Amino acid sequence: MASRCTWQRSGAPKCPLVLLLHGFPELWFSWRHQMVGIAEHGYHVVAPDMRGYGDTESPADSFSYTILHLLGDLIGLLDAFDREKAFVVGHDWGAEVGWHLGLMRPDRVKALVCLSVPFRARSPGEKPTETFARLLGDGFHPSQFQEPGRAEKAFAHYDYHTVMKKFLSIRNPDLIAPPGVELIDFLETPSSLSAWITEEEIQYFASKFQKSGFTGPLNYYRAMDRNWELLAPWDGAKIDVPTKFITGDKDIGFQSFGTKDYILGDVFKSLVPNVEVVIIDGHHYIQQENADVVTNEILSFLSNACTA
Repeated sequence: MASRCTWQRSGAPKCPLVLLLHGFPELWFSWRHQMVGIAEHGYHVVAPDMRGYGDTESPADSFSYTILHLLGDLIGLLDAFDREKAFVVGHDWGAEVGWHLGLMRPDRVKALVCLSVPFRARSPGEKPTETFARLLGDGFHPSQFQEPGRAEKAFAHYDYHTVMKKFLSIRNPDLIAPPGVELIDFLETPSSLSAWITEEEIQYFASKFQKSGFTGPLNYYRAMDRNWELLAPWDGAKIDVPTKFITGDKDIGFQSFGTKDYILGDVFKSLVPNVEVVIIDGHHYIQQENADVVTNEILSFLSNACTA
């Protein structure tokens, strides 16, 4: 993890550390609003480009993107800042990494805030890709991302700016392409951008992916079955650190696959006993779309965690 963006109030003493972990296909830049807002309240905020993204190292082998590698990156980051613990905030794949840091290394987590992607227990019966194929078919995006080079080839039919426009403007509730259609072709290219993002901001994302490519980010999906194997010792384990889960009411993930009922039901809360669930107005990229509300939700939780 060679690249990160860090923000701290000038002249502040050693402040509580907050790690902001982005998802797919994003960068540290996804947290541009929260970095300033949280730092202004006395925290030292660090938003790294995750492994394989932006200016970080990007190994070609998908086995270099297991959950153990990703957690190792974060532990190394904490050690580099000489911190025993940090507040951890993650979105999308960053939430997945955050959940598992809280599960496997709770000794390094003060409290956890996860956006958009809830924690789910490991299914002991079959690998994730087998479940996807059985229930959702080849059109589901993790299924299409499994074969090395397939998604990269499909993405290459478009310039990087268009690819980012397509992903950051997703509205389809299922994110499943029809038979024989590549996901990137299925996603619409918006005629105009939403108010929460500008052409210049899209171009920043595009410029970084043009440099590093998409193989590293796609390898997170290609390591899912390997993660399933590695996580077997944690079957039945709970995440006991104080946690807040935030999702947008119009998020594609929230509205699909029974996720809303799962989040609001008893199973999720049994796996994360100390979780507070907050549903706000917005779609998937809520830390950008509804930046002030997300920042305030994070700050209120961190403040309570500090005084608990």
